[in-house]
Amino acid sequence: MAFDSLSERLQSALKKVTGRGALTENDIETMMREVRLSLLEADVNFKVVKEFTNEVKQKAMGERVLKSLTPGQQVVKIVHEELKALMGEEAENLTFKIQGITIFMMVGLQGAGKTTHAGKLAIYCRKKFNKKPLLVAADIYRPAAVDQLVTIGKQLNVPVFEMGTQVNPVEIVRNSLEYAKTNNLDLVIIDTAGRLHINEELMDELKNIKELVKPDEILLTVDAMTGQDAVTVASSFHEQLNVTGAVLTKLDGDTRGGAALSIRKVTGVPIKFMGLGEKLDQLEIFHPDRMASRILGMGDVLSLIEKAQESIDEEEAELMAKKFKSSTFDYNDFKKQIKQIRKLGNLKGLLKMIPGVGSQLNNIDIDEKQFTNIEAMINSMTEFERKNPDVLNTSRKARIAKGSGRDVGEVNRLAKQFEEMRKMMKQMMNMNPKDMERMMKPGAKMPGQVSQSKGKGKGKGNRAPWY
Repeated sequence: MAFDSLSERLQSALKKVTGRGALTENDIETMMREVRLSLLEADVNFKVVKEFTNEVKQKAMGERVLKSLTPGQQVVKIVHEELKALMGEEAENLTFKIQGITIFMMVGLQGAGKTTHAGKLAIYCRKKFNKKPLLVAADIYRPAAVDQLVTIGKQLNVPVFEMGTQVNPVEIVRNSLEYAKTNNLDLVIIDTAGRLHINEELMDELKNIKELVKPDEILLTVDAMTGQDAVTVASSFHEQLNVTGAVLTKLDGDTRGGAALSIRKVTGVPIKFMGLGEKLDQLEIFHPDRMASRILGMGDVLSLIEKAQESIDEEEAELMAKKFKSSTFDYNDFKKQIKQIRKLGNLKGLLKMIPGVGSQLNNIDIDEKQFTNIEAMINSMTEFERKNPDVLNTSRKARIAKGSGRDVGEVNRLAKQFEEMRKMMKQMMNMNPKDMERMMKPGAKMPGQVSQSKGKGKGKGNRAPWY
């Protein structure tokens, strides 16, 4: 995942000053050297790194920090605030017309993900703002670009306007607006052409489309894996088109994340969205404050809550809570919970949003494919067994193992972990609010939390429950 390496190194640097009763200027200097190296290795722009570290150092060296009772925590707070400022302070909203048709123009280099993210944006705006989107296939140069957008439109049940690849893109866009008016569609998202590099021909075409439609948003799609080239691309597009926002893609990949920390500062273009996967619903608003918290291992509870609210049925959640409290939670309920969790996305990514948990996951191997094995074992149980977990004896477990293609040891582990989870959740349901709040603080131990092994074994590291 993006920022993993940067996050680990920054947290390591800050650990050296946290928890100490006093700090010297030499301590600050040592920490800042490591912070500087961490940012440079993450491919953050050199000038941005220099300005950032100077700002942090100046504030950390202040008398108010050095003489504070908790100087380390003060330094962490300063780093958090400066990271947030670097990425833009607050999330930037989309601009919509109060009346009439709102027009978004997607621009960027070929291969950055414009077409896919045009579809993601369409479903996002339909879901969040009740818009009626139209996707416009104005990329007539890239092989199969029109077909790709048409396919995305069918998957999302969103209309796509296209005139093939032999018509001028400006003419396609002009006709698409008439189509939108005729069909009472209030949001037009134009998928424009890209090139392998920025050239005059590309920019002239984009300027002509811009002049014709006067878009409410010009959104630059930037591949986060291109590192500092992403900042150069953003600067070039912004100079010629006056870009209103960036969509940072492939942040779920093995990227160093430097682009996210550099684009806003270098170009002034706000990052409005980030793409976190290939699925068409994997688009998130970019919150600088939440991203800063994630990078520093402070979690991101707000984003976790929002994900849960979008994916989990409230009535179903209340029913499950009652079942946990009364110890009537069974394997049918467990199977439903697994499906709900999988809807939320990458499990390790979700756990990192919990304060104090993220930093403990580095050596834990979470194999999400094992969820499929768990469901297979539950499916191999009879309805009576699912509703009565305590009846699973040796012969029943052997039959379940055979029916699911797993071994008896896995069925035993599932039964044991299921029982432990029921006990843990019942304890949590009976906790008072103060105990719950204390448990959620960074560094607090969760009930039943897996501790990292101190052994010298080789391999994939520790495994989380069920894995």
